[in-house]
Amino acid sequence: MEYIGIQQQVNSNNRKSILLLAAFPLLVFILVYGVMYFTSFGEDGAPDPSLVFEKFIPVIPFVVGGVGIWFLIAFFAHSSMINRAANSHSISRKENMRVYNLMENLCMSVGMKMPKLRIIESDALNAFASGINEKTYTVTLTRGIIEKLDDDELEGVIAHELMHIRNKDVRLLIISIIFVGIFSFVVQVAFRSVLYGSMGSNRRKNDGKGMIVILVVALVVYLLSILFKFALSRKREYLADSGAAQMTRKPDALASALEKISGNHHVDKVKSEDVQQMFIENAPEDTSVGFLGGLGGLFSTHPPIKKRIQILKQF
Repeated sequence: MEYIGIQQQVNSNNRKSILLLAAFPLLVFILVYGVMYFTSFGEDGAPDPSLVFEKFIPVIPFVVGGVGIWFLIAFFAHSSMINRAANSHSISRKENMRVYNLMENLCMSVGMKMPKLRIIESDALNAFASGINEKTYTVTLTRGIIEKLDDDELEGVIAHELMHIRNKDVRLLIISIIFVGIFSFVVQVAFRSVLYGSMGSNRRKNDGKGMIVILVVALVVYLLSILFKFALSRKREYLADSGAAQMTRKPDALASALEKISGNHHVDKVKSEDVQQMFIENAPEDTSVGFLGGLGGLFSTHPPIKKRIQILKQF
């Protein structure tokens, strides 16, 4: 396997991440235009795309405004929602001096402000970073990962999460989760409208035909947004691993930590898949995409842990 330098990884991942991130607002407009186009079919057949586009232009400000309001509310409320979904609680320096010292030393070595520290009372081995600014940046660890890893291994895990913060991965993931949530909401509304419309009067059934079109278009866009989100997440994991190895100068320690985490990472207390996707390890079989079998790789939020370990051992 060819070794890829850290700076080359940074540049490559940042370019690809920008493209993937730009795809989310584009999908919003594709959804709206697609719905307008397919609901314009009449007895004469398909509508004129240019006429549909003329109707689409005046709608753009309302779409941008609606998405903007949704985005702002979700963006600034995410920290409290994540903490509740993760069933985590804060711990003081006095409660765990070892973890605080490891994190503080790492932060001092790269000149960054120390994030908050939270813990999940679980024997599983896992961790994640979250937040949108210095006031909300947080590293959350499970009780199991603190107790079962030695100092070098735990330092590697903490460095990995700090790299997610330094690389602004936590913001990117939150943005992708919000956009996917918008598409999911449209799918749910359309599905319920179709369901209830099929049980109503003839007029409601006719309206239901339009909702079926909306549902199909929304489903396609929703699946694409999920693929984009997962691809974005996978690319950032490699970068965080490389950055952590460079920060600690102990790539073997992080590789050893990942070996221990593998197979012991599932946190039963965390039911939210959005939070599970933020963990240092999240295998497809742990989530609803596990039934996809061989296609699970496309819907995986993390690259195979064995491949991550192989790359780390090349440093």
